[in-house]
Amino acid sequence: MIKMILETVKILVVFFAGASLLLYLFQGRMIFFPQPTAPENLSRYAGNEVRLRHGGVTLSGWFFKNEIGPDSPLVVYYGGNAEDVTLNFADLGRFKNRSFLFMNYRGYGGSGGKPSEAALLADAVFVFDHMLATEGIDPAHVVLMGRSLGSGVAVHVAANRKVGGIILVTPFDSLVNVARAHYPIFPVGWLLRHRFDSAALAPGITTPALFLTASDDHVVPVRFAKKLESVWGGPTTAVRVEGTDHNSIETSTAYWEAVNEYLLYLHRR
Repeated sequence: MIKMILETVKILVVFFAGASLLLYLFQGRMIFFPQPTAPENLSRYAGNEVRLRHGGVTLSGWFFKNEIGPDSPLVVYYGGNAEDVTLNFADLGRFKNRSFLFMNYRGYGGSGGKPSEAALLADAVFVFDHMLATEGIDPAHVVLMGRSLGSGVAVHVAANRKVGGIILVTPFDSLVNVARAHYPIFPVGWLLRHRFDSAALAPGITTPALFLTASDDHVVPVRFAKKLESVWGGPTTAVRVEGTDHNSIETSTAYWEAVNEYLLYLHRR
């Protein structure tokens, strides 16, 4: 009987160790899901395309430039982990402002290279600096907007560059905590290399932030956004969009009302 128990324990330990090793080795494939850009969007928005070289790879994006100023900021958007940013172009008319910068992460759309936390964060700061310097844009007239995984990228940029505002859609305090919620039996705190620890940066950020969460979000539960908001160093506004989930939050009228009210709030400050 004891021998049987020991054999069972041994099998479980081997299985657990093997599963943990697989999680460690293949975590990039579980976090990043690069998507192609639809051919029709490539042709339709060819006049807005920008291509920048950084870290040995070419990054592909789109710049919609109209009047940029205190009452019409440039929105710089950072997408989710399985998002081609051109999917947002159909909604541009819903924004109060009219200037936007969208860049696909490494490996996404027409961007070369392989995604990783370090690469995405470094690329984001480079793109921010390059575009503002090239176009002569005041950082105070820039609003960062990050969705899900992109919230971690937006927070990193906000921690390193002073901007006018930041909109965080279905954000999290750290990817480690999200992973723990989905894989509670594994030591993800030790295994995870791509940590996107926004909570560690938040206390030093004084930029006003809008937190948009979905009431039925089971991918990034609302509690993780609340944890990030609780340590944010600047003024915050939190809007919970009822009747939506992680992938449908932007379909709600309440979502767009909150975005545009926040943009007006920044203008009035």
